[in-house]
Amino acid sequence: MKKKLSPQALIGLLVVGTIVLAAIVGLFWTPYAPLQINFSARFKPPGGAYWLGTDEFGRDELSRLMAGASNSLWISCLTVLFAVTVGSAIGVVTGFVRGWTDRIVMAFINALLAFPGLLLALALLAVFGANQYGIILALGLAYTPSVTRIVRGTVLSLREKEFIESSRVLGNSELYTMVRHVLPNCVAPLTVLATSMFGWVILSESALSFLGLGVPPPAPTWGNMLASARPYMNQAAYLSIFPGLCIALTLLGINFLGDAVRDLLDPRMKGVE
Repeated sequence: MKKKLSPQALIGLLVVGTIVLAAIVGLFWTPYAPLQINFSARFKPPGGAYWLGTDEFGRDELSRLMAGASNSLWISCLTVLFAVTVGSAIGVVTGFVRGWTDRIVMAFINALLAFPGLLLALALLAVFGANQYGIILALGLAYTPSVTRIVRGTVLSLREKEFIESSRVLGNSELYTMVRHVLPNCVAPLTVLATSMFGWVILSESALSFLGLGVPPPAPTWGNMLASARPYMNQAAYLSIFPGLCIALTLLGINFLGDAVRDLLDPRMKGVE
């Protein structure tokens, strides 16, 4: 019987879809130029010509939120893609080949996992520098070990299956067997992990930007908008509320969507209402 989407899944789709649509529109159009300074319109409250108000430089908050959504989601997408690609490759090879290769690589991966992801990203940013691509590389490397562990565990459970043995008997190379038969069976757990990781990366990127180690101003992201609004919380609280609300709603939507993806792909959830 076909499983219907739960109310949480629908909420997740609606929230994430709205954020993604705003980010795509923000790439091509915003009510005002996100970087346009207008000192005569400083700290305008929400309403009128400026729906969500203006900041300390007279820049339209709605326009900056839309542009910030584009930047934050773009960074998160590239980071997740990097972590999933590199982590999957390492996990498949180490889990399938085993031996000393597996022991040496997994010792290094376990050492990286001993560090919290954000702390590891901070250390890597000290090397790569605080810029858009530095964040992608730092966060991608920080989350790669988690992907490697998941994929390796899946491969270990697959490598002794009958269809893998049949591929060997047919004379297929180890590389062909890994790419053709092992990797496709890792898609389901990877999809669930990538969905959750997307939310982690958005939160981490916002935290790094808030600490001044993210995308440097004046380019807007939700994190650096929060950081720049901190001195004006008493004077213009809306400057902190709106970026924080965007981050919170995005994380909520991704969590709901991630639960729905898990329910659809996890065989243990079949038949569970």
